[in-house]
Amino acid sequence: MEKVTGIGGLFFRSSDPDALSHWYEQHLGVSPVPQDGEGGAWQQEGGPTAFAPFARDTEYFGRLSQEWMLNFRVRDLDAMVAQLRAAGIVVDFDATPTPIGRFARLADPEGNPIELWEPK
Repeated sequence: MEKVTGIGGLFFRSSDPDALSHWYEQHLGVSPVPQDGEGGAWQQEGGPTAFAPFARDTEYFGRLSQEWMLNFRVRDLDAMVAQLRAAGIVVDFDATPTPIGRFARLADPEGNPIELWEPK
């Protein structure tokens, strides 16, 4: 069976796509897709990727109307949390490790949930 080789993009609606794209670049290092065809899109590092549907009534993403949540892998969660907090971004962080690593939560300016994951 032929299989997909990875996630090629994540596309979602925004009330201000340019401002939101800039926020992701400024605070998380996710460069925007070039509009002129020049340059390249953000390159992620190889590593585990969770692809996991959740029950419709899950509270894991926050509000029940939220249909999706981003999870980004990070090398140094402590440094990332400090960087985000220094920029005035509220981050929920419990430094207690889990069997698969450590996690932190925040939201982008439009309220979309983001989970940061430092794999074990």
